[in-house]
Amino acid sequence: MNGLITDGVFWLFAVGSVVTAFRVFRTDSMMRAAFFLLASFAGVGGILALLGAEFLGMVLILMMAGEMLVMAIVMVMFMMNPAGLNPMWMVHQHRVAVVAGAGSFLALASLPFVVDLPDRPAPRPEEATAELGTELLGGSMLVFQTAGVTLLSAMIGAVVIAHRNGRFGEAEQGSLEPALEPPGEEKG
Repeated sequence: MNGLITDGVFWLFAVGSVVTAFRVFRTDSMMRAAFFLLASFAGVGGILALLGAEFLGMVLILMMAGEMLVMAIVMVMFMMNPAGLNPMWMVHQHRVAVVAGAGSFLALASLPFVVDLPDRPAPRPEEATAELGTELLGGSMLVFQTAGVTLLSAMIGAVVIAHRNGRFGEAEQGSLEPALEPPGEEKG
């Protein structure tokens, strides 16, 4: 029964990834396309976790979540199209895109039929996740974590600074810092 549940979850992730990847190119909004792409990559990360590559699956999900959210923030802040929600074409050179997509799909889908796949699983090393993390980041884990928090703080600060309503009111009304004491009260 456990194998049947795993197969069902695999197909749920697989079909969900393909459908959301298709929706990336069929939606008329860059914002929606970013979140469809995030959903597609999350499904692929789930498949990697099911296949025993938990670390790679979670890294894929976390990196894509961060990337797509940053892209969404940039679209909201800098696009002339408000929040990337107005209709626009997401694919250029339609015929070339359709032929390239269909050809890539057929080539990748035919691989299991032409490649001799192993019939037994490879032995799993005990510390695969730790070894992979060390190989990817080495001794730089603290640097990467610190850089991530710093960049997130900088993005939040940029949004706050660029916001029309400043800390002390509307920018057009000459937002002045309030007095330390309420009006009408005198120092006593």
